[in-house]
Amino acid sequence: MSTAQSEPVKNRRVLIASSHPLFGQGLRSLLQERQTAGVEVVGMVSNLEEALQALDQLDPDLIIVDYDDKKLNRDEFLARFVEGEKKLRVVLLSLQSAQEAIVYDRRTLAAAQIDDWLEEWTFTEDSSRLAAQRGKFETIMDHRRTFMKNRLQKATHLLIAGFLVVIVTALLIFGMDYIRLLPTAASAQAEPIDQLFHLEFKVIAFLFSLIVVFMLYSIIVFRRKRGDTTDAEHIEGSTNLEVAWTVAPLATVLVFAYLGGSALAATVAPAPKPLRVEVIGKQWNWSFVYPDYGVISDKLYLPVDKQAVLLLRSDDVIHSFWVPEFRVKQDALPGGQDFVRELRVTPTQLGEFKVRCAELCGAQHTYMESPVLVVAQTDFDAWLTKEAGLSDDPVERGQKWSTTFGCASCHSIDGTKIVGPSWKDLCEGQATLADGSVIPVDENYLRESILNPNAKIVQGFAAGIMPQQFIDPVSKKPITDQQISDIIAYMNSICR
Repeated sequence: MSTAQSEPVKNRRVLIASSHPLFGQGLRSLLQERQTAGVEVVGMVSNLEEALQALDQLDPDLIIVDYDDKKLNRDEFLARFVEGEKKLRVVLLSLQSAQEAIVYDRRTLAAAQIDDWLEEWTFTEDSSRLAAQRGKFETIMDHRRTFMKNRLQKATHLLIAGFLVVIVTALLIFGMDYIRLLPTAASAQAEPIDQLFHLEFKVIAFLFSLIVVFMLYSIIVFRRKRGDTTDAEHIEGSTNLEVAWTVAPLATVLVFAYLGGSALAATVAPAPKPLRVEVIGKQWNWSFVYPDYGVISDKLYLPVDKQAVLLLRSDDVIHSFWVPEFRVKQDALPGGQDFVRELRVTPTQLGEFKVRCAELCGAQHTYMESPVLVVAQTDFDAWLTKEAGLSDDPVERGQKWSTTFGCASCHSIDGTKIVGPSWKDLCEGQATLADGSVIPVDENYLRESILNPNAKIVQGFAAGIMPQQFIDPVSKKPITDQQISDIIAYMNSICR
């Protein structure tokens, strides 16, 4: 047996609103004559004010309003009892026609059916209310199930894509470590720089994976299926997402700015009593002067585990001093002592490296290299002692001066053509000049070519390349006659 049949029926209390007594009496009689079960007329009112008073006193369940009564404001009844705070069932009833009645819920009934309508409302209102609540509950549950299903699907896609991002990031980091993007670190300055590089590589690998994996995953998983002609779902912008992808990169940049500043501070930190070396760049060779010892070399000798401060300058164009294993790099600028740049290096590994020019400086830029030898302190001291003394042999002295003044950057000793005639070609005893004349190669010609290089230009070579005056980087004085004689002796020794 159903609940509606087993529980006792509660009488529905009806309040009649009309300024015509005949309407109320007729409706009351109609209800009594038809013996409508469960309906009790609790009172009659003639206006809205009386209805409001009766509301608290009589507690009606239904108000029947005379639809044909012009003195009653039907809209007020609806506003107060249907749309207002006090919600009741209101029926607007017209009895002008003997055949039909018009009620508020817009159904048209015969006058004889009014009591049936009342009985239907009486017995089914509770079950209808329960059904409505049950339907509302089921609708809410359907929405919740759909919502949870969508969230589960989104979470599943997010977890899969996130897992792929982690895998691809790990593979990229492993691959970059395997191929060794950076050469061997051979200086104390390389440590903070490498730490920053490795962190940047990891972040770059993650960002690359994040973008590429989500893009490919979306293309594959959410692609339009065959035969699907519907429009795609319209998705509005997400403020939280926009804030996230604005704040996260900004925070990342600020963090790396701080780390970069810390790494820079570590590379320029001075050590007590560093070794001073003047580094002179010119087209297309390097010269290294040790002013505290009166030594100049075409090779850079450095003691291991001791900081060296390199004072860089250029005799012509901009060059850039760079030893990849040391990581640090600095430009050498023309302009004399006013434009000397400083670079600090503390070698940590014994061995031979190579300094390169990292600034495009002319036709022979790619060949502007010099050895860098990191040796033990005792070996460095022995080298300084040897280089500080002058040999009694003019040929050995001439070889030293040719290194000092950078002759080898333009003149080879094996016949190779660079930007100047090879010294081996001078062994023929004569030279063909640019105007076609042939002159003997003797000491006067060689001395004149050193002091006034544009006086006689050898055929096949350009004028204006060789410096007009040579300055000793150690003494800061012009080349002497004795040094020229020593260089000529060395040139002549090549022909022997």
